[in-house]
Amino acid sequence: MRSLGLDIGDKRIGVALSDPDSILASPFAIIDRSDESRDIKAITDIISRQQVTRIVVGLPRSMNGSLGEQAEKVKAFIQKLCEHTKIPVEYRDERLTTVMAERLRRAAESKKARRKARDDAQAAALILQGYLDEGRELRLP
Repeated sequence: MRSLGLDIGDKRIGVALSDPDSILASPFAIIDRSDESRDIKAITDIISRQQVTRIVVGLPRSMNGSLGEQAEKVKAFIQKLCEHTKIPVEYRDERLTTVMAERLRRAAESKKARRKARDDAQAAALILQGYLDEGRELRLP
């Protein structure tokens, strides 16, 4: 059961993919936003090629837990994505995942030109890994 993680921003969409057993999430790709229909096509192509059975989307909440403008943009995009796929979608609070991804990147000291794009894919992996870990905790005896 392979899961896809999405970190949706205005300029890029970070994409992460789990292993087939949904144990480990890894950064997979960066989609540079261009046109909404192309962005959706890029995601549905990944879903098809990678045999994805679940989508986990980071929902940007304010520190007080409320949904702001960016969260509404994410929800609107996902609503359109759902018109093109029957894969179930779950939202996950993504507060601070981009900050954590940036810290991981700094620790690894990647090249400056690739930094921000890697942060987006890494943030998607952190969102997805949190979801996978939470589900595994619920399944343990």
